[in-house]
Amino acid sequence: MSYSNLSKSELTAELAVLSEQYKGYVEKGLSLDMSRGKPCAEQLDISLPMLDVLNSTTVCKSQAGVDLRNYGILDGIPECKELMAQFIQVKPSQVMIGGNSSLNMMFDTIACMMTTPIAEGCTPWFNVPDRKFLCPVPGYDRHFSVTGYFGFEMIPVPMTENGPDMDVVEELVASDASIKGIWCVPKYSNPQGITYSDETVRRFANLKPAAKDFRIMWDDAYCVHDISDESDNLLSLMAECEKAGNPDLPLIFCSTSKISFPGAGVAAMAASENNMKVLKNRYTNQTIGFDKLNMLRHLLFFKNFDGVKAHMQKHKEILRPRFETVISKFEEQLADCGIAQWTTPRGGYFVSINVYPGTAKAVEKMCKEAGLVLTSAGATYPNGYDPEDSNIRIAPSFPPVEELQVAMDIFCTCVRICAIEKLLAQ
Repeated sequence: MSYSNLSKSELTAELAVLSEQYKGYVEKGLSLDMSRGKPCAEQLDISLPMLDVLNSTTVCKSQAGVDLRNYGILDGIPECKELMAQFIQVKPSQVMIGGNSSLNMMFDTIACMMTTPIAEGCTPWFNVPDRKFLCPVPGYDRHFSVTGYFGFEMIPVPMTENGPDMDVVEELVASDASIKGIWCVPKYSNPQGITYSDETVRRFANLKPAAKDFRIMWDDAYCVHDISDESDNLLSLMAECEKAGNPDLPLIFCSTSKISFPGAGVAAMAASENNMKVLKNRYTNQTIGFDKLNMLRHLLFFKNFDGVKAHMQKHKEILRPRFETVISKFEEQLADCGIAQWTTPRGGYFVSINVYPGTAKAVEKMCKEAGLVLTSAGATYPNGYDPEDSNIRIAPSFPPVEELQVAMDIFCTCVRICAIEKLLAQ
């Protein structure tokens, strides 16, 4: 029964039962970490053969005969550009291959535009004292930390089931030239698992920014990360921007970090010719070239995009039971209480749950005291401030299913306790 329909005495009795359960968890001295969306050991194991495809007998040359052991090829092996272009639905000529981290490429991109105009006639962002960035919420904490580091005022934009509220985005972008960009995770968004609708993508492509140097930071981190047999489809932003006559709007990123090895994957960026000219000028002064042997290692292992898709099927088989565990625990223990709402994503790495307003930080604290570490409450909002104190990001990938079951029992108990305490206080 919904807690809102219970009397004070009934809530008090329920609280007593739950408090005893919680005490039992605390006494077990557990140590469970769900603070980040890290691949589990099983996922890392399926990529181990990649370490065997490159050795001292391997011919380390590109198809064009370039020696990949040496300096050069700033924007990456052409064959690798062709592969990564299929991830993010762009032309190979629009791709630059970086190091192991797409987050690093995003940071560098913002850093570049801080000191170098990305569009003719504009000033470097460093010279814009009231510079702003749009941040769909709930969203990815590391995106927010990048623009926070560079001194941007971050403006929250509410998410809908189709992506960011485009009425808000269009109005803000068109009316304020100090707004320089927006963060987006367009497929299986972090943390809600929402894929932007075709209409949303087209509205992004047809934006009319007051700032000529406004850019869409399109982090397609989960472009191939399905956990359901019914995968979501994402329209190509680059193609839509070209149709709309706005080819310079998007800056698109992805990596194999959660496909092969975190910290040893391959990152890629796609941009128009105008944007890439500016960005490559920075990279030319920053490096002579990235790790081409790692690019080759990935090419030899995956062979082609079909190989990537087959590999992701293995990831799906490992991840799906973990997501099912989280959702089933929520349905069993929270659905009838009327105190929480959550997403059921078809891909990505997270489940987003909104607990009873004003209790997210209390839930996180209780979980930690019982040995369960979660992503900090508020992390999915700029500067860690969730005005409702409600959203919590659940990362199911890392723990074994048996540990995850215990972790979700603890979590649901804490959610219920904190909600009852809030209701009684009201």
